[in-house]
Amino acid sequence: MRTFEFEWHAERGLSWTGEADFEPDLVLFFGERATVAQGACFRALREAFPEARIVGCSTGGQFNAEVITDERVLAVAVKFHHARVDLATINSSDFPDSEACGRALAQSLRRPDLKAVLVISDGLQVNGSKLVAGLTQGVGPGVVVSGGMAGDGTLFENTIVAANAPGCSGAIAAIGFFGSGFEVRTGSAGGWDVFGPRRRITKSSANVLFELDGKPALELYERYLGADEVRDLPGSGLLFPLRIDDPDAPGNDVVRTILAIDREVGSMTFAGDMPEGWTAQLMRGSFDRLIEGAADAARQSAAPEDEVSGLSVLISCIGRRLLMGQRAVDEVDAAAEELARNHAMIGFYSYGEISPHSGSGFCQLHNQTMTVFSIYERAARIS
Repeated sequence: MRTFEFEWHAERGLSWTGEADFEPDLVLFFGERATVAQGACFRALREAFPEARIVGCSTGGQFNAEVITDERVLAVAVKFHHARVDLATINSSDFPDSEACGRALAQSLRRPDLKAVLVISDGLQVNGSKLVAGLTQGVGPGVVVSGGMAGDGTLFENTIVAANAPGCSGAIAAIGFFGSGFEVRTGSAGGWDVFGPRRRITKSSANVLFELDGKPALELYERYLGADEVRDLPGSGLLFPLRIDDPDAPGNDVVRTILAIDREVGSMTFAGDMPEGWTAQLMRGSFDRLIEGAADAARQSAAPEDEVSGLSVLISCIGRRLLMGQRAVDEVDAAAEELARNHAMIGFYSYGEISPHSGSGFCQLHNQTMTVFSIYERAARIS
């Protein structure tokens, strides 16, 4: 595997335009919403790499081992020695629901030698839980599924995904990795602590939460927030996610982040499903716990000693960045220290992370985690 990390800037263009003998199979890029929507970056990438599959999205900030940035677009180009790459892309507006979107993507990629899927989805128009359910059921057991939901900073207005075309809202891209001679590893961890009473979800519809313990959910949520946080919802809700648990499957808890609120109805819309009968509890984070969570996620995906070339895609929740502020660089550094220094690393802040659950092993939508997708090619088989 050969990798090159580079940047795009509106005034300076691409910082690297390739080499004569390097034709990447895959180019990933991440940037702020207006830049990705405008399309100039994608056109520059297409001109530089005419045969590559190019996928990017809007974010809440993007990063690599050197920098966290909002202004610059960060990119990586990858040439695989053994893995084969294909791309499936759809728009959610063409399907009845998000689960159908996942099934359609799976149908496009499903082959006997499919080994892993990295999915990048619109972060506001798609129910991430349903998307993951349709995709994982469609590709079947044994296929690793990971990825994340595009972001829009703290605006929550529109998210953009570009997949072999200029970016648009509603788009979902699924990158399939096929063949042998390579290995995929994932990791996911949080670092948030629960507080306050545990309550039961008594009324919900998919990812919209109406009632906790029979009372308006938003009303109960606001009791634990200060006046400033209540005024700034839904953005301030990123600092106080909910942990939800299935009473029938203890230990498989997931975290959910608010995307929108309806003050008139008293409801809250989350990035993933809020099943009735599950319990919910508020969470808050501490710097040290979040940093250790990022390191843990990277350790889970780290390469064995006999594999040396690779790519790691890190997806961290925008809520983690908002809470940590200038210390967000510490979680990126902690993750980078756990990964091999001789392979590429790129990441973005998201509205949801997709990864196998560390407890159950089943792929789920997560919030407020650091998720890492790593692909390695064995040194012994690299020509």
